[in-house]
Amino acid sequence: MRLRLFLLILSLVLISAQSWSQGCVAIRHFSTCSPTYGQSNPSTRGDFQTGLNYRYFKSFRHFRGTEEEPDRVTNNTEVINHSHSFDYFLSYGITDRWQVAVTIPLVLNSRSSLYEHGRSERYSTFSRGMGDVTINTNYWLIDPFINSSFNLQAGFGVKLPTGSYNASDIFYNVGPNGSPETRPVDQSIQPGDGGFGLILQGQGYYVLNTRASIYAAGFYLFNPRNTNGIRTFRETLSPLLENEAIMSVTDQFSVQAGLSFVAGTHMSLQAGVRYEGIPVSDVIGKSEGFRRPGNVLSVEPGINYTVGNWNLMLSVPVAVRRERPQSLTDKEIEDETGNPRNGDAAFADYLINVGVSLRIPGKRITDI
Repeated sequence: MRLRLFLLILSLVLISAQSWSQGCVAIRHFSTCSPTYGQSNPSTRGDFQTGLNYRYFKSFRHFRGTEEEPDRVTNNTEVINHSHSFDYFLSYGITDRWQVAVTIPLVLNSRSSLYEHGRSERYSTFSRGMGDVTINTNYWLIDPFINSSFNLQAGFGVKLPTGSYNASDIFYNVGPNGSPETRPVDQSIQPGDGGFGLILQGQGYYVLNTRASIYAAGFYLFNPRNTNGIRTFRETLSPLLENEAIMSVTDQFSVQAGLSFVAGTHMSLQAGVRYEGIPVSDVIGKSEGFRRPGNVLSVEPGINYTVGNWNLMLSVPVAVRRERPQSLTDKEIEDETGNPRNGDAAFADYLINVGVSLRIPGKRITDI
């Protein structure tokens, strides 16, 4: 019973760590939004685990600071992003405590707006393709088969710039005499960011009794590259936006915690909170160029179903607080003009995250 409880809770903790991004213009998908330090962790040495996660959100509610601007929706001037992402992952248990994993993301994004198309007509731009691949390794500080009531895991990973960060589409009413023009799509729907990133991550759990436990997880993506050289064309909207003409390569973070409950032989439920976002400035390197810093606090219900070596998961983080803080370029413009400035960003109400995984047990020495 304790082993079954441990495996169910461990599976829930690992899978809950998979669905990182709540979904907003400020927070791009990272597979980021996933080195999948969670679901990709097998339980024993020699185990493989493979699976697919699907994530969807629609961002359309505009915030400036923590204040929503509902008139954007009323006046039909809101920016609408639809984001579909598919994360394929494969992991291997080097030992019972060391695991290594690789995640390959595929994205399909669309962005509908007025201001990017001459402000007179609404059009959509699209991006699709592979995102930024991540490779990571994780280590349980305590042997999980010696102590199944408490454990902590630390991990390190790299994000490779495999995704296109210059995906382009047709923008209307912006060329000479109002002609269409091919330009890079907005930063929020670029499949990649052009940066080589470093990832620090961790997670842990504590079993309260035979049915309930608490869990926590988090990560920080360090993106040392300053800007990626891709033009935003924001300076064509106003000469004041010259400092936002090139895309920034941003850090990203997420932390979460909650309670999991074993609801049956195969089912467990979760109730948690999640806080994630893009910081105003990076920890390593410069933070020039255009970025939309933002953060989201969400409540996250979820369900996890395990049958044999198969696992199904559904979680739906729902935003309860959204913030688009003043960026460095906002502050520069404010200092230059003497007028207050804080850019806006569009956020989603919720995120849908669905995952399926298969554990392929390895041959243990004791079995030979």
